[in-house]
Amino acid sequence: MAREKFQTLTEPMFYILLCLRRECCGADIAAQVGALTRGRLSLGPGTLYNLLDSFLQAGMIRETRVEGRKRSYLMTDRGREALEAEVRRLQTLLADYGRCPGGREEECT
Repeated sequence: MAREKFQTLTEPMFYILLCLRRECCGADIAAQVGALTRGRLSLGPGTLYNLLDSFLQAGMIRETRVEGRKRSYLMTDRGREALEAEVRRLQTLLADYGRCPGGREEECT
């Protein structure tokens, strides 16, 4: 079930995994996501916690440190594979979009 859940990542999940290439804590992840998306995407603590918990359950990240309420995470090999698969999927979508003038299907046939 976890595998199906992550075959296509949502945008916040994609950016969280992108941030977790190095060890960091939840607050750092939220700040990095905001910076990467130029403030277009923000993650509240509840949403971030739920997504990180989903990643932990799926084996995509692991906890590396717990200091009080501050937890640090690191991406696993499985998480890297998911991120790389999503990057390839997005690149394919962009390439397909570029082949269609204006991105409209009817103009591509």
